[in-house]
Amino acid sequence: MRSIVRSVARFALTAACLGLLAGVFSAAAYSQNANAAGGTLPAAGNASSAPAHAASASPISDDNYHLGTGDKLRVTVYGETDLSGEFQVNGSGQVQLPLVGQVKAAGLTVNEFVAQVIHALKDGYLKDPKVSVEVLNYRPFYIMGEVNKPGEYPYENGLNVLGAVALAGGYTYRADDGVVYIRRAGSNKEEHMPADANTRVYPGDSIRVPERIF
Repeated sequence: MRSIVRSVARFALTAACLGLLAGVFSAAAYSQNANAAGGTLPAAGNASSAPAHAASASPISDDNYHLGTGDKLRVTVYGETDLSGEFQVNGSGQVQLPLVGQVKAAGLTVNEFVAQVIHALKDGYLKDPKVSVEVLNYRPFYIMGEVNKPGEYPYENGLNVLGAVALAGGYTYRADDGVVYIRRAGSNKEEHMPADANTRVYPGDSIRVPERIF
């Protein structure tokens, strides 16, 4: 009986030692793989912690943004408070300014519009005008199709398609939530694009969410 107990004890001790050695070798292999990969391997359960789609929509820079109908601007003429104020680009693409009247804005960058204002003020009004222009509100975007609240919405700087759908109350049950069709401002052609955080929305865009094919 004692010999059986001793045999069982030896077997248990041998198994424990083998288990310990296996753990040591596994840890060494893990460390070697991490070093070969040039860094530390992720902890278990964190492999999917990074978002599937990183939002790439950065704010619009006024340096390269082209003005359009519906944009609201703050025009400052230094030393001339009567000529300064907040103005909107009208339906004809012009801005009605004090003293000088209509100044073209649609299709121009902010810097190009500033040059237009300076030129107009120099034409018999001010000798050396100093002008700055800031976009206060961008023109709205439009969303239609399979969303709960289609319509016109104020543009938010840095907007992407997912944000636009959220503003419109989300998808309907019929929506194809994988794609959208976008017609950029000034274009007559729709672009087929993925409905994810990487698809940028710009002021004046028209977005159409299609119905899925059952």
